[in-house]
Amino acid sequence: MTEQKKRVVVLGGGYAGVMSANRLNPHADVTLVNSRPQFVERIRLHQLVAGNDDAIADYPSVLGDGVRLVVDNASRIDADAHTVALASGDTLAYDYLVYAVGSTGSVPAGVPGAAEFAYPLSEYEQAQKLRSRLADVPRSAPIVVVGGGLTGIEAATEFAEAGRSVTLVTDVLAPTLSAGGRRSVAKQLARLRVCVIEGPTVERVADDHVLLADGRRVPSAVTVWTAGFGVPGLAAASGLTTDELGRLLTDETLTSVDHPAIVAAGDAVSPSNLPYRMSCQAALPLGAQAANTVISRIAGERPANVNHGMAAQCISLGRRAGTFQVNNIDDSPRKLYVGGRLGAVVKEQVCRWTLKWMRDEAEKPGSYSWKKWPGRQRLLAQAAEVAQVR
Repeated sequence: MTEQKKRVVVLGGGYAGVMSANRLNPHADVTLVNSRPQFVERIRLHQLVAGNDDAIADYPSVLGDGVRLVVDNASRIDADAHTVALASGDTLAYDYLVYAVGSTGSVPAGVPGAAEFAYPLSEYEQAQKLRSRLADVPRSAPIVVVGGGLTGIEAATEFAEAGRSVTLVTDVLAPTLSAGGRRSVAKQLARLRVCVIEGPTVERVADDHVLLADGRRVPSAVTVWTAGFGVPGLAAASGLTTDELGRLLTDETLTSVDHPAIVAAGDAVSPSNLPYRMSCQAALPLGAQAANTVISRIAGERPANVNHGMAAQCISLGRRAGTFQVNNIDDSPRKLYVGGRLGAVVKEQVCRWTLKWMRDEAEKPGSYSWKKWPGRQRLLAQAAEVAQVR
C-alpha cells in the first residue's frame, strides 16, 4: 500500500514561496496560495511604473508540474487545527505550512498627509496605482521620491531617465553601499539631473508639495514613498509569535517557535530574531531551506540550521547604468563595486537569473544551491553574550 503524501500549504507566491513549493513538489502534496494569478517580479516594479516592463510572469512558467495554485488570500491560520481559512470562505488543511507572505509597502502614520498623498512602491497594485497617477500629470510636473535606499534610488533614476523632474529626499543616500558604491550612484543621479536632498526628514506631505524639517517646501505633483517596509499581519492575527515588525519568529531551522508544523521563509521570517535583509537574494535560499526543513521533518530527520550568506547588492540606475556592490558574506559592503553600463548589464542578468533559478528548481527539485555562511552561528553566539551582559 502506497503511503499518502503529506499535505503542505505554502502561503505566498513570491520568490521564497515559489522556490519552496518547487523544492517540496516531489516530496509532498503542495498547494500554493497567492492573492494574484501571476507571479510578480517585485525587483522590476519601478520599471512597471516607468512603462518599460510588465513585471509579471505566468505561474506555469515558474511553478513545477503538480503544484496546485489557489488564487485567494489567507485570513487566519489555526495552528492547533492545522488549517488555513481563506478570504473566499474555503479552508485548507495541512500537515505542514510554509509561511512566505512577503513584505508590504507602507507610509508612516506619523507624517501628516502621507496616507492621503504619498504612493508606496513595493507591491504590484501599488505600482499600478502610481503608474496611473503619473499618467495623469504632465511629464514636466515635479516628482518627489522619499527614501534613499535601493528602491528609492531605482525609482528616482527610472523616472528621471523617462524625462521626469525628480527630487530624492533622504536622510543618507545609499547607506548600505561602500563609499565607492555611493559615489557611483550619486554620479548617475547627477547625470540624470535628480536633485538629491540629504539630511532633513519629511514633516508633511500635501497634494502639491513636501514640507521638510528644515522648513523647505519642495514642489511635488506626485510623492513616492519608499522609506521602510512592513509585513502582513497574518501571523500576529493568528496568535503566532512575531518580532517587533510582525515577522514570524522562528528558530534557526526556520521553524515557528510556537508550532513545529509551521516554517517560514522570505521577508516575513525572523530566525532567532536576527532576520536577513529583505530581498529576493535572501528569499530564494530561505525558501529552499524552509522546504528542506519540511522534507527533513517528513523523513523523521533533524532539520539543518539556516546557513546562507549574502553576496551583493544590485541597483539599476535607469536602463543604461547600474551599480553592483560586492558584499561580504555577512552582507556588509566591500570596497569592490561595478558601476556604469557594466553595472546595468550585471543587474539585468541578475534579474533574469532569479526567474531561471526558480524554473530550474521546478524542473529539477533540489538543484538550487547557495553560498554558505557558517559564521552566522558565531554571530548568534556573540549576540547572546551581549544580551546576557545587558
